[in-house]
Amino acid sequence: MSKQIEVPELGAFALMRYAWVQLTSMRTALILLMLMAVAAIPGSLIPQRLTNPIAVREFFKSDRDLAIWYDRFSLFDVYGSPWFSAIYILLFISLIGCVLPRSVEHYKSMLAKPPATPKNLNRLSHFQEFHGSQESMNRANSWFAKNRFRVRVDAETISAEKGYLRETGNLLFHLSLILVLIGVSFGSLFGMRGEAIINVGERFISVPTSYDTLAFGKLSNDGSLSPFQIKVNKFDAKYDPKTSSPQDYTAWVTAEIDGKSSQEILKVNKPLTFGHTRVYLQANGYSPVVTVRDSLQNVVFQGPVPFLPQDGNLRSIGSIKVPDAKPSVGFVASFLPTNSRTTSQGSISIYPELLDPKLLFSIWEGDLGLDSGIPQSIYKIDTTNLKQIGLGSVKPGETYEYEGGSITLETVVPWVNLQVVRDPGKSFALAGGILAILGLLTSLYGRRRRIWIRIDGERIEVAGLAKNSAPGLENEIDKFIRAIKGEK
Repeated sequence: MSKQIEVPELGAFALMRYAWVQLTSMRTALILLMLMAVAAIPGSLIPQRLTNPIAVREFFKSDRDLAIWYDRFSLFDVYGSPWFSAIYILLFISLIGCVLPRSVEHYKSMLAKPPATPKNLNRLSHFQEFHGSQESMNRANSWFAKNRFRVRVDAETISAEKGYLRETGNLLFHLSLILVLIGVSFGSLFGMRGEAIINVGERFISVPTSYDTLAFGKLSNDGSLSPFQIKVNKFDAKYDPKTSSPQDYTAWVTAEIDGKSSQEILKVNKPLTFGHTRVYLQANGYSPVVTVRDSLQNVVFQGPVPFLPQDGNLRSIGSIKVPDAKPSVGFVASFLPTNSRTTSQGSISIYPELLDPKLLFSIWEGDLGLDSGIPQSIYKIDTTNLKQIGLGSVKPGETYEYEGGSITLETVVPWVNLQVVRDPGKSFALAGGILAILGLLTSLYGRRRRIWIRIDGERIEVAGLAKNSAPGLENEIDKFIRAIKGEK
């Protein structure tokens, strides 16, 4: 009978050590990196609560059962979900546990002397034997020093090594990934991102109620906002007359922080900086300035209304909500900077500048749902329970009268969308990205090799060895032999 061998059970410490070894292996790090890339896909395909809460609410309306399952798996908040955070943290730990010990060992290897010369050089690659003298050894030593080899000199032998830069680049690349992860985590914990549409002539004050959208990092809040003000004095957009494509956007603003004001120019690639906060010029459009009166000619609404561009010629859609009218009135509208008409599409804009502006609208009467407590888009009106009472259009200075009141298009003013970003980790991420590229290039073009030379009387033996059979060693040994022979 064969004797059965009992395998002892792993204790708690041994099990933890085994798990740590598996977690900190390079294979696990690559798997986690791939998992994080795959896990980020739903965040770009499914609307997220932080960036688009209205789209999430519409998703629940259209398919409630599927939305409930999405919500259970945190698919409406992918980047803040427990499972995405778990992948992120495990990847961070895996890279640190994998790369740092390797870096320490590599540093020790760089300081250590090259290995001693093998006894049988004739068994190594590119072995050559010829007659020489001690002068040949002196020339060999000089050649190694000139070509930056690390040298170990023993009795009658010289061992030289070069090419640690390859492994240095490899480790630098992986350490840079850790730096990128640190930068991303700093941004998600302490950063903020907000957007606000500002009409020309209006002032923006950096307080939570002034933002159209505002999202904070996990460890930041309203108190971390930079206290600044921006007044948009003028905005100029230049377009190509043939293609309508934008050529340049420029906003002249008055910026104020800590009681000090200054005149600044804001461009797409020239943001304003307030401490760690930057303000970017992101988009632009038009705000029709309208006046709505009731049947008694009392003004029930007056002011600019931002419209949302839909194409390159800034054909825009929007809504004018007048809850103070009795009953409430809403205008589902579109704005055309340069009005034209086609048989297939109807009214369109043929150029993004205000050459022939026109406001088209349908008028709806009833409860607009503004007191329901449910977030609504400022650009749309739910007309399901409303009654249409009119259909019309106006140009600047014109008035359209309908049953129960009138609407006048006074003028049109441009608006700009300001994106306010505070990302304290972007410097780390940028440095990590640059170092990763440098490390990758170094690891691709670096070559690890060793060359040995031994003198035995008048006999000289030379041999070399390249790690991973890297090319170029044969040519280098040929140059080395010509140098120690005194040939040019």
